[in-house]
Amino acid sequence: MTRDRIAASATAAARWASTCATAIAAVAVLACFAVVCWGVAARYFFNRPLVWSDEVSGWLVVGIVMLAIADCQRRNENIGVDLLLEKSHGRRRAGLLAFGMAMVAICALAMTWYGVEMVQFSRMLDLRSNTIGWVPVWPVQVLVPLGAGLLLVVSVAQLIIVATGRTPDHYDAPAGESVPKAGIE
Repeated sequence: MTRDRIAASATAAARWASTCATAIAAVAVLACFAVVCWGVAARYFFNRPLVWSDEVSGWLVVGIVMLAIADCQRRNENIGVDLLLEKSHGRRRAGLLAFGMAMVAICALAMTWYGVEMVQFSRMLDLRSNTIGWVPVWPVQVLVPLGAGLLLVVSVAQLIIVATGRTPDHYDAPAGESVPKAGIE
């Protein structure tokens, strides 16, 4: 497989996975909005507060963050300090990109590992919701290793792209330098 095909395949896989997760996160945003509105209406207009609405909206926020973080990484929209990156060229720039992506991959791997342990622990103890006693918490907790796993896939794909001499999509080349993009967007 050529360098271009490797970079294109890595980009396509990361894009597909992160876009699907982001679509689910967008639905979770709408659901969170609906739950919060319903909770406010029940409390202030009908004087019947919903005891579960705060917990459910918290679960939805976890889902939103964990499912959208991979796409944020893919689009280079995560918070970062890029002062050195902006001043670097050539191999130094590629090395800095690879270092940052490797750090994201390591953190994502740790979050995936410990997220799986958290889910196993919750299942072992049969932990339940504080407000909806019949709902186990582990299905919500699964979103942590799932989102971290997607982040790991994206960051490894970006590392592959950098290793093939390309620049991942959404990562700009320094002024006056032409660096080939991964090619799928």
